[in-house]
Formats: sequence, structure tokens, C-alpha cells
Amino acid sequence: MAAALPKAAALIPQTMAHPRKYPSPHVQIAVVAGLLSSILWTGCAASGQKPAPEPPLPPVMVTEVTLQDVTLFSEFAAQTYARNMVEVRGRVEGYLDQWLFRPGADVKANQVLYVLDLRPYEAAVQQAAGNLHQTEADLEFAQKQVSLLQAQANLTAAQANLVKAQQDVDRLTPLVAADAASKQDLDAAAAALKANQANVAALKANVDQTALSTRTQIDSMKAKVEAQRAALRTAELNLQYGTIRSPIDGRIGDTLVPVGGLVTPNSPQPLSTIVPLDPIWVRFKVTESEYLSWTKDGKAMPGGNLPLVLILADKSEYPLTGRIENALNQVDPKTGTLELQARFPNPRHTILPGQFGRIRVQVAQRKNTMVVPQRAIQQLQAMLAVFTVDADNKVEQRAVITGDRVGSSWIVEQGLKPGDRVIVEGQLKVRPGMRVKPQPYSPPEAPSSAARQPGS
Repeated sequence: MAAALPKAAALIPQTMAHPRKYPSPHVQIAVVAGLLSSILWTGCAASGQKPAPEPPLPPVMVTEVTLQDVTLFSEFAAQTYARNMVEVRGRVEGYLDQWLFRPGADVKANQVLYVLDLRPYEAAVQQAAGNLHQTEADLEFAQKQVSLLQAQANLTAAQANLVKAQQDVDRLTPLVAADAASKQDLDAAAAALKANQANVAALKANVDQTALSTRTQIDSMKAKVEAQRAALRTAELNLQYGTIRSPIDGRIGDTLVPVGGLVTPNSPQPLSTIVPLDPIWVRFKVTESEYLSWTKDGKAMPGGNLPLVLILADKSEYPLTGRIENALNQVDPKTGTLELQARFPNPRHTILPGQFGRIRVQVAQRKNTMVVPQRAIQQLQAMLAVFTVDADNKVEQRAVITGDRVGSSWIVEQGLKPGDRVIVEGQLKVRPGMRVKPQPYSPPEAPSSAARQPGS
């Protein structure tokens, strides 16, 4: 090979010295390059060296296209909320004396949260109780009807006197007629009879008046007793309201009124808020077209009896499933969406109101469908394509039309057939027509859904 190089070098000036034979410089360069290649090959052959071996075939990971039955899911942006959030407010006015909870703690219904200064309300209860006792004593006195009994006794005495006066007149009348008694005595007896008759009539009227007055007094006392009892009950309620309790079970926020602050029933600011966490509610919106496709031909909306999966902000799945409870009664004309509301059990209170996530719901089931991993599909300008490997392990490029997404894979509507081997990994190392070394593709294990429990 070393001996051949000077010969080639000697040929170069000769070729360059005859421009008429080689009018073009490009042709001269091509001839020289050919001579050099021939000389180098001859030198290598003379020295006994073999040609360089072909490079090894690039390995690629392939999966075979098969027909599968797949379940289609849809995902929607969602947000959690508390349906029955309660504002803690004072029902009576007073200065805050005690604050008995920790912000962010779970509280139970009827648990004491705040205590106001109770001394004014305790005094009001005592005053109302005293007024009630006094009124009850007056009622008892009126019910005994002492005045009426006295008037009735006077009437009885007057009636007895009237009878005696009538007897005197009846006894003296025959005696006067027989001149056995004086007419003056008869006149006196007759006058006494008239006086007693008038007295009896007056006492009868007094008894009726006293009876009416007594009944009126008794009714008035009874009404006053009822009013005093209501006043006592109001005072007792105000005393109870001075101790502010939790109306529901839930998680309480921070206090907005410090100890010593004034609490008023009509304050625009509540003392705190309590949100129930079990169950937790989730709202999400579907488009008008999705709603129409779901309810086509009188079908019920999907998810009513199917479990919903809540995907949290960290991409993890909430272990308990929920169900759609209701939908709003109209489509939002601004966004063309309908709001659905779902309920999820939350016994450990791990989900809080206001969190963002996604709702996954089953919408359809397809049979005999071709599915390929998402990473096998490439975007080439305005089309989607995959690389396949034929029986001779040569690479082919095929345009495909995809459908819905199924997990980390896509449904292929056109472009492939069952049995095709699709390259999943190694696409960057291949080109159409190249031979490759295919190896079976093993997909990563998907997160198990066995731990998912049905919601209540």
C-alpha cells in the first residue's frame, strides 16, 4: 500500500499536465479520487486485511396489534366544596369571655365554642323568676274569691233580715185588725220590710258585680302568669345563647372576634365558619354536546349508578369513589356547559373544600378495538404516524387515524390491522427500509385500582 501511494502521486501531475484530455476540473477531481480508492483497496488486499464488518442491527421494542374490548372514560375539571357550610354567629349581645376551640380542629354538634359574659343574663333570669312568683301569688289570691264570699255572706244576712221583717208584718196585721196591737207598730214593721227588701236587692247586685270582677281578675292574673313565664323562658334562652355551641359536625376555621370583643346578633362578620367534610361534594361541568350524547334516546346520564373517580392535584386517585347526585336545571348560556354535582365519602377528612382535581367517569364500552401505546404514535406535520416492522424485520412508516384515549394508549381507527408489529421504543434510531432487531415491549405496570372502594 505504501508503494502504491508514490505511483498515484506521480499520476496526478500527468493528468493535470494534459488539460485537453480533461477539460473540466470536476472530472479531474473525480478521476483522481477513483484512482486513490482503487490503489487503497489494492493495497489493503495485498496486505491481507479484511473489509470492515457491517454494523449491528439497532434494537427496537415492538408490540403486536390485537383486538381488545376497552372501556372509555372521560375526565372533567372539578372542584370540591362543602354544601352545608355554617357561619357561627351570636344570638345575643355581649362581650366575649372565653374561646374554647383550636382553629382547624374537627368539632362535634353542640360542642361549646364561645362563652359570653353571662352575668347580665343570669340577673335577668332571676328577675323574671321573681316576677313570675309574685304574679302566681296574686292569681292564687284571686282564685280564692275572698271578696265574692264576703258579698255573698252579706247577702245571706240581708235575706235573713228580710224574712224576719216579713214575719213581723204578717204577725202584726191581724193583731191591728183586732185592736190587739197598735197601728204604729204595724207601720214600723212594714217600713222595716221595705228597707230589708231594698238591702237584699242591693246586696244581690253587689254579689253579681263582685263575681264578675273576680272572674276578670282571675283571667287577668292567669294571662299575666303566662306572660311572666314567657319572660322567664326568654331570659333563660338568652342565658343559654350566651354559650355559643357548634350547630353541626365539621371542621372549624379561625376565630374572627378575639376574647373581649363585642358580639352582636346583627354583625355582618361571623365569629367563625364550620364546614362539614363527610361527605365532601364535587362540582364539575360537561359540555352541551356531551350532555346530549349521554342522554340520547332517553338514556339516563352516565355516572348516576357508576362510580366516579376523583383525581387529585398530585395526579393520585382518591381511594373512595363517588356518585352523581344531581345536576343543575339549565345549561349556562355563556359557557355552554351544565354543572353536575357528585358526593364522595370522606370519613378521614382528607379532602377539603376548594381543592381542584379531575373527575373520571365511564362513558362507553367498545369491543374489538385496536389499541397502541401513546408513545408509539408520532406527530409528523399534519398527520399521525407509526413505525412498523414487517416479516423481514424492515421498518415501514404508516399514517394512522386515532380515536379516543384509553389510559396511556390510543385507539387506532385506521392505518393498522391486527398482527402488525408497532415500534414503541427506538423510533429515533430507525428510518423506513432499515432492518432492525425487534424485541417484545413490556408496558409499565399501571397503578392498581383494587384498593378503590365503592362510595356510600
